[in-house]
Amino acid sequence: MKTLVENMARALVDNPEQVEVNEVSGERTTVFEIRVAESDLGKVIGKQGKTARAMRTIISAAGTKLGKRCVIEILE
Repeated sequence: MKTLVENMARALVDNPEQVEVNEVSGERTTVFEIRVAESDLGKVIGKQGKTARAMRTIISAAGTKLGKRCVIEILE
């Protein structure tokens, strides 16, 4: 799952080497924290948050298949 989030984020940005994904696992929930370069922040979020919402939908669907709740947080 972490590699999926990482690959999606790297495909969107201009500086893929600065993409950093941290996975925080809980009992039922896994949080993926994404850090990107400041100049790429808008590309990951998208217009009106549509790109971020799409990424969250994909991860949520994949997590449901595994029986876990997965959340994406985009950090500045």
